[in-house]
Amino acid sequence: MTSLTQPAARPLVAFDLDGTLVDTAPDLLDALDLVLSAHRIPPVDRAEARNMIGGGARLLIVRALQSEGIELPDDEIAAMTQRFIAHYADNIAVGSRPFPGLMEALDRLEAKGVTLAVCTNKLEHLARLLLDALELTPRFAVITGADTYPRSKPDPLPLLSTISAAGADVARSIMVGDSITDVLTARATGVPVVAVSFGYTETPPGELGADRLIHHFDQLEEAVDALLAKASA
Repeated sequence: MTSLTQPAARPLVAFDLDGTLVDTAPDLLDALDLVLSAHRIPPVDRAEARNMIGGGARLLIVRALQSEGIELPDDEIAAMTQRFIAHYADNIAVGSRPFPGLMEALDRLEAKGVTLAVCTNKLEHLARLLLDALELTPRFAVITGADTYPRSKPDPLPLLSTISAAGADVARSIMVGDSITDVLTARATGVPVVAVSFGYTETPPGELGADRLIHHFDQLEEAVDALLAKASA
């Protein structure tokens, strides 16, 4: 007799990209300085500007302008955004590198049968360019960006769609990110969330409200195991 029982879907871990998988600040802030310099605006303070990253190119530019008390018309900001994206695409992995321990953490999760995905607010073509340049693309079953679906994070649509595209189940999925946007996305989707303390956030990492907080990728496996066990209890 043939069993009608379907095998359980593999667990899935969906990662944010900037400030979670990869330290992209060096190249993002170089592109930001370039577009600001065209308006005779001085370079941003790197320590302060790191925490402006995470909402896409336009928002990064707007935040940098606001920090200088500058307002520009929408058409100028749009032009700056296009110049930013063009320069960044050509220089996407000059200084950007995976955070320490990432590769080993991905190896350990894959060895346990975990499906890996990327759900980012970076434009999808830029996310793919970056992951290709760092030879990370083959690690992920699905890669989705801010423009992959009609709405971006923190709306639940991108994460729900990423989970579905990977053939996974919401009940066996986890989000990993560095910002309040990632936490809100996970909450709206109904999945637990692991926050990393080494990313880009204006909110102190311990105050993001994540289910688990890690300070290095060597802590990820244990956090994922614990959250999956809790979900199965």
